[in-house]
Amino acid sequence: VQLVESGGDSVQAGGSLRLSCAASGRNYVKWCMGWFRQAPGKEREALATTSTSGTGLFYADSVKGRFTVARGDDEYTMSLQMNDLKPEDTAMYYCAAGETSPCNLQQWRYRFWGQGTQVTVTS
Repeated sequence: VQLVESGGDSVQAGGSLRLSCAASGRNYVKWCMGWFRQAPGKEREALATTSTSGTGLFYADSVKGRFTVARGDDEYTMSLQMNDLKPEDTAMYYCAAGETSPCNLQQWRYRFWGQGTQVTVTS
């Protein structure tokens, strides 16, 4: 199983970014996928997760209303649209996948992880 994130960049506060994740190597018919982040010196945080169909969505309170997760039509891709970015959103962002439903924010459900893409928000 391989997960590859892309789209990380440096933006000013109030700006937007769209992250993408591409999965390969296994049949993802019944897999959960999600976005997580980790800032230096902080624990990894679950941000947004989605079921295979893209209808079962969970969001952390810290990003609700600003971030939108979406599953691709082919179920092998996932995106994270991030709006109104804040300096505290600065972190390494990771895509993850797992087989244990429900596809909520519990990190133990996600056993495959990408290498991450860096998002930096400047004030």
